[in-house]
Amino acid sequence: MATNFNIDDAYTKAIKLAKSHYENFPVISFLVPKELRKHIAIIYWFARTADDFADEGDFSLEEKISFLEKFEMRFLDTINGKFEADYDAALFNTINQFNLEVKLFLDLISAFIQDNKVNRYKTIEDVLDYCSRSANPIGRLLLQLFGLTKNHMLISSDKICTALQLTNFLQDISIDSKKGRIYIPLEELEFYKVSESQFLYGTLDENYKALLQFQIKRASELFQLGYDLIPHLQGLFKYEILLTIKGGETILKKIELNNYDVFNSRPTISKFEAFKIFISMFRR
Repeated sequence: MATNFNIDDAYTKAIKLAKSHYENFPVISFLVPKELRKHIAIIYWFARTADDFADEGDFSLEEKISFLEKFEMRFLDTINGKFEADYDAALFNTINQFNLEVKLFLDLISAFIQDNKVNRYKTIEDVLDYCSRSANPIGRLLLQLFGLTKNHMLISSDKICTALQLTNFLQDISIDSKKGRIYIPLEELEFYKVSESQFLYGTLDENYKALLQFQIKRASELFQLGYDLIPHLQGLFKYEILLTIKGGETILKKIELNNYDVFNSRPTISKFEAFKIFISMFRR
């Protein structure tokens, strides 16, 4: 590997990036073994950078897709040992040290490209296919860092990550609709007699509330299935995953308690609320 790249500096910057962004779940915490934090952070850098290319800035869809395609080529160069920046060298180091599955990184990029090509989903199967590339790869990469590669563990991880993605869709209905995106299946909007314009204008009627109740039930059931992963985890890492699940469930509960109004108040988890969740886990 080339020696004129500062891997340690890249890891340090990646950790700082991960800690600076709000997420519904803890990206890096003391619950994660210290020796793995930098590796999780560099994976986060990869996903965050691709996501920013897909969503940030006043660029056209064509320009955003072009950015992502160039980022994909940069990644392909990276896994072949050709680096553009310190970050790439660090990512190469992490992938090789833990034998991470390269396809999972490519799946993430494909999902971000899809975000700029597809803004409606007809069926839940279409949405779940998107989740299998936009969210599930992160969970699988995390398990691979811990050497956990049994199929039943990966499946449980997929349930958690898909539930988190579905929760984020509900959390961001207002934001996404203003970007022209709707992630709730069109078939389900039709079934509950909810129009697309209700998302754009924040119309809270009984049909909309029934639709969100159904969406919350689906995400909640997936979180419950994801709990099957916990008994297979060791040490404090199991609490990291528990905190992740509890964070998602808390967002869903907040939506319910706010009468399903995600337009005037985007549900989030404060540091104090996260601390209370954490303490409650240990008391149990």
